[in-house]
Amino acid sequence: MKESDQTKDNPLVWDFDQPWDSILKPAARLCLNTLDFSDLWDEEDSTEDEGANLISESSTCLRAPPAPPPLPPPLAPVLPSASLKGTSIKCRTLKLHWRELQSLGPLPRMTRFGTHTIWAGLEPVYLDTIRLEYLFESKGSSQPSVSVLGMKRSNIITIALSSLPPPRLLPPAIYSMDGSVLDREDIQALTPTEEELSLIKDAKAQNPHSHLAQAELCLLTLGEISHLSSRLQLWAFALDYDSLEREIAEPLFHLKLAMEQLAASQTFRCILATVLAIGNFLNGCKARGFELSYLGKLSQVRDTHSRQPLLHHVCVLLLQLYPQSSDLYSDISAVTKAGKCDYSQVQSSLSQLEALCKASWEQLKVLDKADEKRKGGKILKEFEERLKVLRAVHRRVINRFHSFLLFLGYSRALVKDTKAEDFCRTISNFSLEYRTTQQAILLQRERERQKSGAESPGPGTPIGRRKRQQTPAQVCKFDEICEYLSIQQEGEKSEEQRQLEELLRTPESARRLDASLPRNRRRMADNQGALCDKQKLDNLLHVLH
Repeated sequence: MKESDQTKDNPLVWDFDQPWDSILKPAARLCLNTLDFSDLWDEEDSTEDEGANLISESSTCLRAPPAPPPLPPPLAPVLPSASLKGTSIKCRTLKLHWRELQSLGPLPRMTRFGTHTIWAGLEPVYLDTIRLEYLFESKGSSQPSVSVLGMKRSNIITIALSSLPPPRLLPPAIYSMDGSVLDREDIQALTPTEEELSLIKDAKAQNPHSHLAQAELCLLTLGEISHLSSRLQLWAFALDYDSLEREIAEPLFHLKLAMEQLAASQTFRCILATVLAIGNFLNGCKARGFELSYLGKLSQVRDTHSRQPLLHHVCVLLLQLYPQSSDLYSDISAVTKAGKCDYSQVQSSLSQLEALCKASWEQLKVLDKADEKRKGGKILKEFEERLKVLRAVHRRVINRFHSFLLFLGYSRALVKDTKAEDFCRTISNFSLEYRTTQQAILLQRERERQKSGAESPGPGTPIGRRKRQQTPAQVCKFDEICEYLSIQQEGEKSEEQRQLEELLRTPESARRLDASLPRNRRRMADNQGALCDKQKLDNLLHVLH
């Protein structure tokens, strides 16, 4: 089949030697899934600079050019105005610091929006210039703004206002409790006190023609809202409720999950059984259980020989008896989280939340508008229902913890005195010590294994291959030979050492005359003995082969 036929049958087969620009062809219809872009023109593929040179070409390529934009409506009749051509401004006015557009000629080509700018089709507007001149008259000397707040307080308000709408738009947001305009920090920063409002009003009365500074103007604007303090406190409670509820619910959830993880941990049960067995043997008794606070003291008890802590021996026993056991610390992550919580503070936070909810109902009664009471009552009703759930969760989790302590063998008197955070912290610290000790034991075993592997001959060495080919009987004979050679070497070494010591103790004069000292004859005898030993060794090796 020819290449042209292949391309005809399979249009998706591209010639990769072909340039990219020739592969890209104009799309028949500009649609991407459900997005329709078919109203885009072909001429919009070029930029404005390119379009200035292609006006004639683009006009011929348009299949159906759109209708030109409608003509601007007729100009309005000239109205009598106070600003005629020869009128001059008597006084100076405020200036608008805008950026003036310099070139407003025709567009370089026909566009979807026409051939002229938007400014070319605007209608002229005739103004009462006398009134504008009066309204925006520029005063020669401006009086300084009135500021009565301290520098720190003024800076706090100014920083808060930098990310907020103008002060005149804040009262509607407070009336409607619009959280998209103000958040909790803004409410706290912008709440005026009675003393601040009094100072601002007195300063305004003393300087009626002077304008207030930005911070003072904001506080005065907010101070005009009726029952501002009650509104802001109610709104602050509505914004803070979620975080206050989370501070109570999360510790309770950690405690509930901690009890489930401890009850389901098989490693924890194996540890308790091992410690109980060791304790019963050492104490000579048959105790059925022990208080779990003693787990934290296992690292303090040491044996009298190697001075290893009792926790070390517990880990060794568990690795031997229960090799599939875990490090315990990884199984009870919720216990660690619960040990960092303060459940007495959780109880006080719950009481504080109930008091805030009750105070919010009292603040809602102060509001005078019916729609505000209806909206605030709806919010507080929802919070009250969630608070009922939170109280039930707290009561049931604490009761379950007491039942869990009874499950662990604690007495009822001991249950009342045991705090949840203390119990969880004890178990968490013990599990961390257990994991550290277990890792140290495993690391020591790995080092010993590597050391023994490096000292023993490998299977690829000649000795290793020879030992691998030997029968059990040959291995026993080989071991006997090695033992015999080691005994011979030790005997020779001890004999030579004895003779050397005797030689050093003998005076030099006696050494020359004493015929009993070893001579060459002795050496010859030793050589003969060595030959005999060599013959015995050859015989043994012959037996092995």
